Amino acid sequence: MVDIKVPALGESVTEAMVAQWLKKPGDPVSRDEPIVELETDKVTLEVNAPTDGVLETVAANEGDTVEVNALLGVIADGAASGTKAEAPVSSPAPAPASAAASAGDGASVGVTVPSLGESVTEATIGQWLKKAGDTVARDEPIVELETEKATMEVNAPQAGVLSELKAQEGDTVEIGVLIAVISTGGAAAPAPAASAPAAAPSSSGDRDAAVMPAAAKMIADHDLDAAAIAGTGKGGRVLKEDVQAFLDRGGKAAPPAPGPASASVAIEIPAYERPESPPRPQKDREERVRMSKLRQTIARRLKEAQNTAAMLTTFNEVDMSALMAMRTQYKERFEKRHGVRIGFMSFFVKAAVSALQELPAVNAEIDGTDMVYKNYYDIGVAVGSPQGLVVPVVRDCDRLSFAEIEKGIGDYARKARDGKLTMAEMTGGTFTITNGGVYGSLMSTPILNPPQSAILAMHKIQERPMAVNGKVDIRPMMYLALSYDHRIIDGKEAVTFLVRIKEAIEDPGRLLIGV
Repeated sequence: MVDIKVPALGESVTEAMVAQWLKKPGDPVSRDEPIVELETDKVTLEVNAPTDGVLETVAANEGDTVEVNALLGVIADGAASGTKAEAPVSSPAPAPASAAASAGDGASVGVTVPSLGESVTEATIGQWLKKAGDTVARDEPIVELETEKATMEVNAPQAGVLSELKAQEGDTVEIGVLIAVISTGGAAAPAPAASAPAAAPSSSGDRDAAVMPAAAKMIADHDLDAAAIAGTGKGGRVLKEDVQAFLDRGGKAAPPAPGPASASVAIEIPAYERPESPPRPQKDREERVRMSKLRQTIARRLKEAQNTAAMLTTFNEVDMSALMAMRTQYKERFEKRHGVRIGFMSFFVKAAVSALQELPAVNAEIDGTDMVYKNYYDIGVAVGSPQGLVVPVVRDCDRLSFAEIEKGIGDYARKARDGKLTMAEMTGGTFTITNGGVYGSLMSTPILNPPQSAILAMHKIQERPMAVNGKVDIRPMMYLALSYDHRIIDGKEAVTFLVRIKEAIEDPGRLLIGV
């Protein structure tokens, strides 16, 4: 037996969430084959099989929060594959053996609520992916459960017909509760008739069962008759939008589709109804959505940075005329020679390195009662990704050329968009640069990226009238902001740092001759 454990997750990251099992108990696995995805506040990473064999046990389910070195699962050697494939010991999907029962001429299997993760004891039925009477295949998702940590799918433990639903969408269910029955024998075929009222209710009781929870709340709040509201959801279910449309019509049924005999009526109704449309109700004007784990962790870390550091921001502005002229002059030759476009970020990285070498406190960090000065310059460059803002690190920028920096930033941007950044590529930076200007930001006060002591923010380039040699001239200007930890960086150092950035950008030749 070989244990699968949570690997090191990177600097200051101590836990992750099990996002998705790529293999299920009983599946054969090869050495270094991805078997599970973990999500941290910075990145999604795959854990590979440490050896060949069969995934025998899953110790952490999807949605569980696990710490570094915690047990994720167990791999048995290859000899066990013949027996494990058909009877998994532990699986994120519910084990139906205890719920098996007789069902007329054929057998039936119960679908129960599986283990939901540490400290989670109940879930809400989010959505039935199959309805009663549908044929299901083994391991096919049939229902979504929502918990405080994640949304998870419950798969069919056996192939057959979903003969009965024991819980409706919106119901709260506990671990081990029976939520559905699958008929696996020959008598299962007639089952759809028993659940037909769910799709086409004929009584008020059946009608209530077809009203979604959010819609039911609106109906109760406004004291409406659910039977008068036409449902547009799957199987005729009444959705929140249906209730809102009913209210917008003044509590009246939807007008029938106009036919040849009623064409004149259809023309008159909108003009008559529009003035009587009630104002939008004050209730239900908001939508409550649970924060993802990534967003929760980002929020926590940003707040910790504010609570820990004596954070202060200083500002300056830079005339981008000279840099823009140089970029225009050389961009075609640069791209032809190096295979990459020249941007502004490589100049700011080089300017930052030069300023950090002059003012080492800005490149340092606090560790307890010690100040740690770094003699290397690993610059983090904040880039946007579908999961949020991430900060990959360009290593040893003092030794890189402009082209190498541009290539590194470009590669990281592509990886961020594709979700392929690794933990190693996002840890260990000594200083961070973020560019809110790409989103149109004119000015901001960036928050530190712990344990770093400073972060530089670039902003939108905007033409403004400036006094130049006693005359007013229109120049492309950019505001710069430096947030810093006042515990280690003095105001004089912070202001001087920004001045050095300004001097280097306004006279780019200084970067080439080192002055």
